[in-house]
Amino acid sequence: MKKLFIPVLTCCLLFIHGTGNAQQSAKPRQAGAVKIFSFAPTVPVLKRLATNAVLCVKIYVPAETTGTGYRSIEGSLNKEGVGAIEKLEVYFTGTEPLFGTKNLIATLTSPATKFSIPVKIDLGPGWHYAWLSATLKQDADIEHSIELHATGLTDVNNKIQPITEHRSAFKKLSGVALRNAWDDSVNSYRIPGITTTDRGTLISVYDVRYVNSGDLPGNIDVGMNRSTDGGKTWEPMKIIMDMGAPHENNGVGDPAILFDPVTKKIWVAALWSKGNRSIAGSKPGLSPDTTGQFVLVSSDDDGLTWSAPQSITPQVKDPAWHLFFNGPGNGIAMKDGKIVFAAQYWDEKRMPWSTIIFSDDHGSSWKGKLDGPKANTTESQVVETTPGTLMLNMRDNRGSFRSVATTKDMGGSWTEHYTSHNALPDPVCMGSIIKTRVNVKGQMKEVLFFSNPNSSEGRINLTIKASLDLGETWLSVNQLLVDERKSFGYSALTKIDDNTIGILYEGTRDIYFLRIPVAGIIR
Repeated sequence: MKKLFIPVLTCCLLFIHGTGNAQQSAKPRQAGAVKIFSFAPTVPVLKRLATNAVLCVKIYVPAETTGTGYRSIEGSLNKEGVGAIEKLEVYFTGTEPLFGTKNLIATLTSPATKFSIPVKIDLGPGWHYAWLSATLKQDADIEHSIELHATGLTDVNNKIQPITEHRSAFKKLSGVALRNAWDDSVNSYRIPGITTTDRGTLISVYDVRYVNSGDLPGNIDVGMNRSTDGGKTWEPMKIIMDMGAPHENNGVGDPAILFDPVTKKIWVAALWSKGNRSIAGSKPGLSPDTTGQFVLVSSDDDGLTWSAPQSITPQVKDPAWHLFFNGPGNGIAMKDGKIVFAAQYWDEKRMPWSTIIFSDDHGSSWKGKLDGPKANTTESQVVETTPGTLMLNMRDNRGSFRSVATTKDMGGSWTEHYTSHNALPDPVCMGSIIKTRVNVKGQMKEVLFFSNPNSSEGRINLTIKASLDLGETWLSVNQLLVDERKSFGYSALTKIDDNTIGILYEGTRDIYFLRIPVAGIIR
């Protein structure tokens, strides 16, 4: 939970200095020629963000060249981008390849499919960087992608110098920043969960961290937003879990959410820390004055109103354990009607284990106290691969990869899966996994979708992967890089319709939402 990162965009050094094919394409036609390239990082364009750094123009001026200057940037935009973009801005970062907003040099409102942005850039020898940023209209349709190109620079002699494009992500997903840091005077929003009800309503949940971005204990509530149009627009935030005063020592967070298709009830689970009763301060026992509490709220009306929080700790926690609470993200409903949350406990020796809890009477009572499959695992997610078989996908504190285990007797016994700790790279972070039926190239198929930062080194490269054989293999062809930036890294998936997956994920102190075509993941 503690690895925190700041999102940074940089013009990739691979393309700056050149290796392999990139190096060959970057060779000047003549000695001493100015070289101009463009690079587009893999990032979405988001509503409710003032800046979206979508493209970098990189200019190399040789030492023997003097008096190099440019007076406009020429570019092109697809029709969907024209309809969605309120303005394009140019930020000149000089010799600094990282995106920054200190030096805004030009703004173009309502760009056309072919556009020219007047600038004044006078350069000496060396590398120089200009970033194009897009701001979306409030009513932009996030179902459409945006494709932006910088095609040339017009120099002081009114001659257009062409820009060489490096192979990168000029076509962008669009989405919405559902929650930004300091919305409603809140410092940070973290720990996303999302589900879809039988009415097609999307219900998103997350931590509302009022004072800072740190974990429990702290002043934290659970917030919720609803969308009735597949995530294109969202209703205002509502606080659905608040344990009352004193707020600074009475937080609740790390939510998970599920929808029960039999009762039509939505359940949200979270950890209540009364005082210092989260991971560091929780102790054996069952009382909220001693140990963290596994609490639930529910909604019977599609998320419009919510029950008061109820602790089920005495039902599901072994009193000898130091702590027991849910795995953040999503729970599931099984084919036979049981509802299940992934969970985690710290045992008598404070060793963490992933496990599950479940209810076979639609939430009237809950069963837990189940040993986990593997020590030193924490935040997990669960899916039912075949009827009666649960797969637990676990954050493993050993690092490098996710661990995976299955059970056919509701957690009575576990079997480590073939893909465990070798198939899904992970930087010790939360991940999301769902099973759903979607349209794959014209045929309806059961597919597992998985999302996490696709790296063993750090929380970068948020990626959605698909398995067409219920988790036996994860082929590299069936994956989509969503956001390459460093981030807090947590994500949650849900099915929107037969052709679309929704992802709710963390930036840095923010929560973002995207609609992802299934065809963009499974190729």
